[in-house]
Amino acid sequence: MEDMNDKGQIEDLEVDTSGGGTRAAAETRDLARVLEALLFVAPEPLTLAWLATATGGSKGAVREALAALSRELKERGSALCLVESGAGFRLAVSPDLSSVVERAFERPRRVKLSDAALETLAIIAYRQPVRRVEIQRLRGVNPDSSLGTLKELGLIEEAAHDEGYVTTQAFLDLVGLRSLSELPDIEEDGERA
Repeated sequence: MEDMNDKGQIEDLEVDTSGGGTRAAAETRDLARVLEALLFVAPEPLTLAWLATATGGSKGAVREALAALSRELKERGSALCLVESGAGFRLAVSPDLSSVVERAFERPRRVKLSDAALETLAIIAYRQPVRRVEIQRLRGVNPDSSLGTLKELGLIEEAAHDEGYVTTQAFLDLVGLRSLSELPDIEEDGERA
């Protein structure tokens, strides 16, 4: 019989192990190792039927080995735990480590810039260091909002000695360049720069 906690983790499953002796226990351990390997590499949960077919074992033997695997992971303080959902079984990060893993693999937020911010960023990229007054003269509007957004995103920073604004490594990473020298040439007043 299965017993799951509120996170879908398999708790101690009651499995009849009587009469099989040490040979049966060894077979269960071996099957548990195979199941652990299959679950580790699987991109999605695996059903009991699939696991039985893949291992050549009966559903009962697979269920017993899954219970043994769950107990072993818990007893050795593994970073993984066995989880059963409606879709099947899978290995997952132990709940006590999930926040660490989420932080480590947190996706950087997608950067969606307004046209005004893009114009401001282009001016800084091509004319850096460039002062706010020059940006305002070129764009014809107050650039403070765009500058604030670009600084907040880490794409620009203030140059030393109040020389104006310059782009950052984050800007180069975002646009896929190794250095500013890789920026494409632009046309100024109808002529190639």
